[in-house]
Amino acid sequence: MTAIRVWAPKASRLSLFAAGSSTPMTAEADGWWSGPELAPGTDYGFLIDDARTPVPDPASPYQPHGVHGPSRSYDDGAYVWHDGQWQGRPLERGIVYELHVGTFTEGGTFDSAIGRLGHLVKLGVTHVELLPVNAFNGTWNWGYDGVGWYAVHAQYGGPDGLKRFVDACHGCGLAVVLDVVYNHLGPSGNYLPQFGPYLKTGRNTWGDLLNLEEPNVREFILGNALRWLRDFHFDGLRLDAVHALQDSSPVHLLTELATRVDALSEQLGRPLTLIAESDLNDPVMIEPREAGGHGLAAQWDDDVHHALHSNLTGETQGYYCDFGGLEALAKVFTRAFLHDGTYSTFRGRDHGRPVNRETTSGWQFVVALQNHDQVGNRAVGDRLPELTSVGMLRVGAMLLLTSPFTPMLWMGEEWAASTRWPFFTSHPEPELAKATAEGRREEFAGHDWNVEEMIDPQDPAAFHGAVLRWPEASEGTHAEILALYRALIALRAAEPELSDGDLTQVEVEFDDAERWFLVHRGSLRVIANFGSSPREFPAGALLLGTEDGVTVTDGVLTLPGESAAVVRAA
Repeated sequence: MTAIRVWAPKASRLSLFAAGSSTPMTAEADGWWSGPELAPGTDYGFLIDDARTPVPDPASPYQPHGVHGPSRSYDDGAYVWHDGQWQGRPLERGIVYELHVGTFTEGGTFDSAIGRLGHLVKLGVTHVELLPVNAFNGTWNWGYDGVGWYAVHAQYGGPDGLKRFVDACHGCGLAVVLDVVYNHLGPSGNYLPQFGPYLKTGRNTWGDLLNLEEPNVREFILGNALRWLRDFHFDGLRLDAVHALQDSSPVHLLTELATRVDALSEQLGRPLTLIAESDLNDPVMIEPREAGGHGLAAQWDDDVHHALHSNLTGETQGYYCDFGGLEALAKVFTRAFLHDGTYSTFRGRDHGRPVNRETTSGWQFVVALQNHDQVGNRAVGDRLPELTSVGMLRVGAMLLLTSPFTPMLWMGEEWAASTRWPFFTSHPEPELAKATAEGRREEFAGHDWNVEEMIDPQDPAAFHGAVLRWPEASEGTHAEILALYRALIALRAAEPELSDGDLTQVEVEFDDAERWFLVHRGSLRVIANFGSSPREFPAGALLLGTEDGVTVTDGVLTLPGESAAVVRAA
């Protein structure tokens, strides 16, 4: 049986509606209400004051009929886990694989994704990161417009399906990270304001601000994070856009969350990892709490992506404007951020703060060639293979997977997937669908992209066309790229110097005119030729090259145009 409690200080009267009848709830202190116990699998909702239509539970564990339908009670202890021997995996020396459940497979469910875990194991990744899986409006969505933060999206397989997926990952030796969004709620299905002051005055880029100064709202968020880690056995959380968390409390929400998660990690006896997505270029996210930081384990580093992307594609528009040229790539490879107190042309101001390389390890920065943001937030959702040559794809893979940071792959990247991944929604409300499409067109126009080519996010083709085509992974160039990714990941695992995160030991040489780039990684050298003409370099033994024409003869490394290699120093 499940005891029903809800924080609803706005309500004068509150009733629990289940099995066709309503039962008055009992008011408690501080705006809390308690009601009868429900058997697992019971559909229910709340009637607030004189309302005749029940609304879902703010902490509903399951919304099988959508975000506007009734909640369903759920017994978290009923699932029988098989991961009793799982001891977790730290992020250090790891490789993350980011995926969206709905488009990872044709089935679009947790169970169908389980069928592809063998591919990830063979690839060599260590952590699977799921885009948000909480309840959102409609059938398909990226997941960042969630409104049922405690519920698992029904079409993916609900809470039991998610537990089966995490269980299966652990059985394969894969850790699992969940993407969670605490900076805003989606535009449809958010009933929280009817219950209490969950929101406060003001907006960020995506919606109304959460009232983080209210203790019960903070506990609503903290309890949600801990539930994923404790009850669903997740190994970590990726915290979406934490720069949008406006919190004036004496202890910031992120600091309190990190403190609670560290305590839970000690209790469970396995590592639990918090990864921040932050636009601030500020190492405060990962600096120790005793030094005034939030004490998170790691943070995304978009500057590394931007420098790689700009040098691989030649794009310098929008936020890429400062990242063209190998000097920018050299700085991010040694200091993590390009903008660390320097002037950002795109922002029109100084931005960021330097990283202390003596106390901060490179593995604490999660970096990517592609991810859901950098692909999906383009006008047509075009992936890197549409933007550059096959040779440059290989150069990018070499630099990413031998970098001192934690590499992250975007699903299908490992075989140069041909599928685009645009923004897609399935809002049932016509006016919301129209507003969403218009908003995206305005945003894309600001990046000098041709919005006429943009597909309407509400067009089902936007979603269906984003589903990975798995058969192509074994075909032609796709298979060759996949083999390269597997070889690079295996080399990184075999050579500790390649996964060493000591930024003080990373040295870079480059020539922007000749377009070559050399990274010193202990006794190893990673050399990339961005130019079209062959180049020669002194070298010892060849460990891995991206092209058949990469050779070492008589102590001389020959790099064809648009190629790269890892060599032992001469």
